[in-house]
Amino acid sequence: MPTTSDLRTNIIIRYNGTLHRVVEFHHHAPGNWRAMVIMKLKNVQTGKVIEDRVRAGSDIEIVRVDKRSMQFLYREGQMYHFMDTETFEQLEIPEDDIGEPARFLKEAEMADVLFYDDNKILGVEVPFFVTLQVTEASTAVRGDTATNITKPVTLETGAVIQVPAFVNQGDTVRVDTRTGEYIERVK
Repeated sequence: MPTTSDLRTNIIIRYNGTLHRVVEFHHHAPGNWRAMVIMKLKNVQTGKVIEDRVRAGSDIEIVRVDKRSMQFLYREGQMYHFMDTETFEQLEIPEDDIGEPARFLKEAEMADVLFYDDNKILGVEVPFFVTLQVTEASTAVRGDTATNITKPVTLETGAVIQVPAFVNQGDTVRVDTRTGEYIERVK
C-alpha cells in the first residue's frame, strides 16, 4: 500500500472517500513531536481546496488515472460528444466535468479524456493554448489604439474574451485555455 512518502504533486488520491488532486505537500518534523505531512488538496468534483495534516508514513490510496486522446465532435445543450479515434467509441461528457476550458473547444479538436476506476470519467484536459478565429469584434476608435485598451470579442466557439483594441473581426488569436486570456494575434 502506498504511504505519504509516495505523494507527488498533481497525482489523484482518494482522501476521506472523495477524489482529490495533490496541489502541494511538505514533510514537517516539529522538534519532539511526531513527523507529519501537510497536504493541500483540491477536490476533483467541487474544486474546493483543503489543507490537512496526516502522520508521516500513513497509508494513502493513489488512484490510477488513464489518459486517452479523443476527438471533440459536437456540443448538444450541456453535453459534449467525444470520439475515440482508434475504436470509434463515442462518449457524452457533461460540461461540468470539463470545466471552464470547455468554451474553447472547437469541433474536430483533440483533447485528453481522463478515466479512473474501470472507465469512470474524471474529466477532460483541453490543450493549454488554442488558436481561434474572431467572429465578432467592435471597431477600435481612433486614438484608443495607442494605449493598453481592451475590448470584448466573440470567438468561433462562442467564447467571449478581452483582447487589445487592434484585434479585428476575422483575425486569428491564440488563447490560454487555463486562464481565458489573450496571448497573441496569429498571422
